[in-house]
Amino acid sequence: MKNLPSILPFIQELTKQVGDRLLADFEQARVAIAKDDGSLVTKSDRWADAYIKAALEKEFPEFGVLTEESTQILPDREWTWVVDPLDGTTNFARGIPIWGISLGLLHHGTPVFGYVAMPPLRQNIYGWSDEHGSAAFFNDQPINLPEASPDPDALGNYFFSACSRSLEKMGRSKFPFKLRMLGVASYNILTVAIGSTIGAVEATPKIWDIAAVWVILKAIGAVWVPLEASPNIFPLEMGKDYSQKNFPTLVVSHTELLPMAREITKPFTL
Repeated sequence: MKNLPSILPFIQELTKQVGDRLLADFEQARVAIAKDDGSLVTKSDRWADAYIKAALEKEFPEFGVLTEESTQILPDREWTWVVDPLDGTTNFARGIPIWGISLGLLHHGTPVFGYVAMPPLRQNIYGWSDEHGSAAFFNDQPINLPEASPDPDALGNYFFSACSRSLEKMGRSKFPFKLRMLGVASYNILTVAIGSTIGAVEATPKIWDIAAVWVILKAIGAVWVPLEASPNIFPLEMGKDYSQKNFPTLVVSHTELLPMAREITKPFTL
């Protein structure tokens, strides 16, 4: 595939179809059950998973598909879609309108295209990055990080986003930022891209949480730091089961913020 933007109209229409159905479900009674790992799943998750997987396989028959709810082994294909059909299931099940749909496209195991739709917020964040160029967009408007890093003396006026597991892992109760917990791994990280936060940390994201957002953050030049022994997440390993693999992650908007952010998240690497 030489023209990544050419797939955008199909992905936009697909996520709109799924998003409209999920919004309708969201207005009705929602019943969630616990999976083996303790996380929740609803009938809406499973419907969206099956619908997206079938649509992608029909449109891109030569591509593989890895999804959270059904196929978690990376296919041995040149191109593979990585799908989170409903990121933020707990929010969805409890009536909190922050949840989304995430689709990332891998080439030889490395993300080159990502699209995250947040139907309740009417937000779509997407981008691509390969040898032909890179770009990222928020509701069809180009995303560009501010040239200057925030003033270190004014960090109290900025947000840093974290998941609840991150706080436990870091053993922290106080931060030099105003803290927000969104409950949606992909969107938590993307708040850096859209300018809502200057940094974000996730303790236990899976590959379907980060495949799409990694390429978006890369396209705008944000700093992505894996908080584990291996410094490289990608390329992924063909034929590997990624159902239990976590990718603890730190993201900051500017390099100047990295030393302080690394100090905050140091317990991850001890």
